[in-house]
Amino acid sequence: MTALPDVPAELLTSRLRLRRPDPADAAALARAVNASLPELQAWMHWAQAPMTEDAARENLRGAAEKFDQRETLRYHVWNAEATELLGSTGYHALNWRVPKGEIGYWIVSEHAGQGYAREAAQALTSLALDRLGFRRVEIRCDPLNARSARIPAALGYALDARLVNDDVTPDGQDLRDTLVFSRVQ
Repeated sequence: MTALPDVPAELLTSRLRLRRPDPADAAALARAVNASLPELQAWMHWAQAPMTEDAARENLRGAAEKFDQRETLRYHVWNAEATELLGSTGYHALNWRVPKGEIGYWIVSEHAGQGYAREAAQALTSLALDRLGFRRVEIRCDPLNARSARIPAALGYALDARLVNDDVTPDGQDLRDTLVFSRVQ
């Protein structure tokens, strides 16, 4: 079995603090998700109903456990002072044998368009390739999510594929394609 790397619980960028999930942040997570629900519903299967504080706390307990076991590495995106939750990012679809993972992200609607998702994705890309020894990092998104699709291109990712009819819309009504971007070492 491959030894799992030491993963920092917190990352700092020039404007952001990325932190491991903590159940104490349940109220902040519920507020952030609910404030962005109309925008998240278009792209995120998990965001189809308002989030209660209890549901957020349970979600965070599970996310913290998975982080500690290196199953998924979710980080919450906070402002530099850690007083406002701006969104979420992290690695999922981890395969430590390669090693590789996929970066996902979302930003609270009122803070969208300010470069926070790009800054967080850059921090995770650097962590993965420079410190964690990843050989492959992916970002996947729906081609219709133009904001999300601009980020990997801006960070030097290559477009590997367009997977046709790869997913369904969160409402289950239509088939959707998936763009697969990667950086490799």
